[in-house]
Amino acid sequence: MTAATDAAAAPPGRAEVRAAVVTASDRAASGERPDATGPRLVQRLVEAGYACEAASVVTDGEESVAAGIRRALDAGARVIITTGGTGVGPRDRTPEATHTVIDREIPGLAELLRREGAASTPMAALSRGIVGVVDGPGSVIANLPGSTRGATEGLETLLPLLPHVLDQLTGGDH
Repeated sequence: MTAATDAAAAPPGRAEVRAAVVTASDRAASGERPDATGPRLVQRLVEAGYACEAASVVTDGEESVAAGIRRALDAGARVIITTGGTGVGPRDRTPEATHTVIDREIPGLAELLRREGAASTPMAALSRGIVGVVDGPGSVIANLPGSTRGATEGLETLLPLLPHVLDQLTGGDH
């Protein structure tokens, strides 16, 4: 979708829906390399009509990622996209961090992300990313891979589904 078609398809008030991006990367957090993926996801969320500030960068690990997600929730984000930390490396703990924050998982969305990602690379099968919701504020959290291409493709998969998920979280009709 393009920004123009996103805007045409967006329900009134979507720009009022806050989104946040949390990048989990030891190297980006230390300044060893710039975060290329987080800014691209922010750009795409804004193009899709969400209010989204710059990505926050945290170190890999369960506590730091959970703290980043909680800060986004405290700031009013209803859509939180994480990037990085979904693999099998020793410090890849983003799914574990997300589990400490969510109330319920949406396994079908995580499966969809892996299936769609596999069309580009078989490495998508290694993702342990999850998708879940936080009932209180009615927020959805999705773990995407750290690669810019994988994360961008994952977000494109999620974007058409997010309005329905958000509506359901606030009691919308099925």
